[in-house]
Amino acid sequence: MPSFGDLFTDVRGSDRTMRVSWHPERDAVVLSLWAGTVCRGSFRMAVDDLPALLALLTEITGAAAVGAPEGSPPDGSDPRATGATVARAPVASPVEQTGEITGSAHRGLLPIVPAPRVA
Repeated sequence: MPSFGDLFTDVRGSDRTMRVSWHPERDAVVLSLWAGTVCRGSFRMAVDDLPALLALLTEITGAAAVGAPEGSPPDGSDPRATGATVARAPVASPVEQTGEITGSAHRGLLPIVPAPRVA
């Protein structure tokens, strides 16, 4: 278990959590999604990608502030006053529906395939 990280609780409650851990031996940060004691998925992010993630989270935090205009920095200053520009993530285009999507989803179990053993 890594010695540096944190645990976050999902806003939906229950026992959903996200664990963030740093793995210096891999030069990576791991984000893992948990339901109780079961890991449901993980994502390894290179440490070099963290500044972009932090910039995005900082912009989201600023935009979420009450009364903050879209794209304003979290400290409330006007970036145009210093000649700075605010980076924007590209806006996703709407998803085009190409077929009928009514009905219920079928969730079946995948077959259990025995793993090959190597002697």
